[in-house]
Amino acid sequence: MFNRWIDIHSKRSLLLLGPRRAGKSTLLKMLYPQYQYVTLDDLDDLEYSQKDPKGFIKKLGNHFIIDEAQRNTRLTLPLKKLMDDHLNVHFILTGSVGFNLKDAVSDTLAGRIEIKQMPPCCFGEERGDRQSTILREKSIKEINEVAREVDSYLTYGGFPEVLNQKTSKAKEEILKNYKNTYFTRDLAAMTNLENIEGLKAMFQALMKGLGNRYEYSSLQKECGLSFVTTKKYLNTLTSSGLAFKLYGYHLGSAKRYISSSKTYFIDNGIITCLTDECSKGQMVENMIVSEIEKKRQIGEIKCDELYYYQTSGGREVDVIVEEPNQITAIEIKSLTPISGRDIRSLRELSLKSSKKIRKWIIYFGTELYQEDGIHFIPFYHFYRRSWE
Repeated sequence: MFNRWIDIHSKRSLLLLGPRRAGKSTLLKMLYPQYQYVTLDDLDDLEYSQKDPKGFIKKLGNHFIIDEAQRNTRLTLPLKKLMDDHLNVHFILTGSVGFNLKDAVSDTLAGRIEIKQMPPCCFGEERGDRQSTILREKSIKEINEVAREVDSYLTYGGFPEVLNQKTSKAKEEILKNYKNTYFTRDLAAMTNLENIEGLKAMFQALMKGLGNRYEYSSLQKECGLSFVTTKKYLNTLTSSGLAFKLYGYHLGSAKRYISSSKTYFIDNGIITCLTDECSKGQMVENMIVSEIEKKRQIGEIKCDELYYYQTSGGREVDVIVEEPNQITAIEIKSLTPISGRDIRSLRELSLKSSKKIRKWIIYFGTELYQEDGIHFIPFYHFYRRSWE
C-alpha cells in the first residue's frame, strides 16, 4: 500500500467517509496497526453490535477501528458513554454510505469527533508525494512522465486496487468486479433499494447527460422511475461517495440551490465499467472536475462544495471554487488549440465580489501561460501537484 495524501492524524476520534474500495481500511490498518479492528461487514460482529451495542464497544478497549459503521448507527450512544467515562480514548469509524451515519455522529458526538472524506486516489498519488503546485511550470521530464500515465488514468481512474494492476486487462477485470458488486448489488443492499435495474438506469441517465444541468422531472423521465424513487436513488449515489453535485453559483448563498444541478462521478473508473456511451470530451470533463473535488475532499481546497456558473450572456463556466479569500473560475477544454470562442465564458464573467477572482482554462496541452488575465493550465499540472 502506498502513502495517501489525506492527513487523518488527529488527537480527536474520526469518522472517515468515502466510497467502497477507496482504500480506507487498508490505510487505517497501516497507520494504526496496534488498534483493535472490526468490520460490520462481518455478520457475527454486526449481529453482536445490534444485540448488545454497549457490550460490543466495551470489548474493543480504548483504541479501535470500526469499519462500515453505517450498518449500525446505534453504536454512537455507547461511543459517547465511552468518551464520557475515559480520557484516553481514540477510535476511528469508517462508512461507505454517509447520510445516516454522519447524521448520527453529528447528533451524538458533535464537537468530539472529526469528520473527513477519503475519495479514490488523485492523479499521480500512487507515485509519491506532491512535488509542487498547479501553477508551477513542469520540466520536460515531468511532462514525459505524465504522458505515459494520462490515458490509463483517464480510462481506469484512481481506485487503489486498480492502480496497483500492471496491465489494462487486469484493470478492466477489477472494474468489472466493482460493477457487479460494489457499484450495484452491495449499494442496493446497504440502502434498501429494491430495484437494482432502476439503480443501473440512474447510472446510465447521469452518464448520458454528464456535464449537463438537469431537473428531477427530466431525470425521472429518462430513468422511467417515479419522482420520489428518482430522488432517493440519486441521493444514494451521492451519499455513497460515488457521485457529487455542482449547484448553480450566485453571490447570495441562499440562492445557490435554486438553479438546476450537475452530477459528476468521483472517479472515471466508475464510468468506464458502467457505460461506453460517454464521449472523450465528457470523460475529460469528469476527470478534471473530479480531480478538483478530490482535492477539496482531502482538505487541499478550503470550501464546502463546488459550483458551476451561468454568465449574464447565458454561457456557462464549468467550475467555481469559492475559498475564504479568493474565487477561482474554471473552464475545461478537451481540444487544442484554444480559440477566442472557447474562452468567451470567462471573458464575460463578471462577479461583484470583494474577493480576488482568478480565471483558469484547464486544457490538454503542455504549455503553462497567461493571457488577458486568464491562466492557461495543462491538465498535466494536476499530476502530483497540490492546489496551492
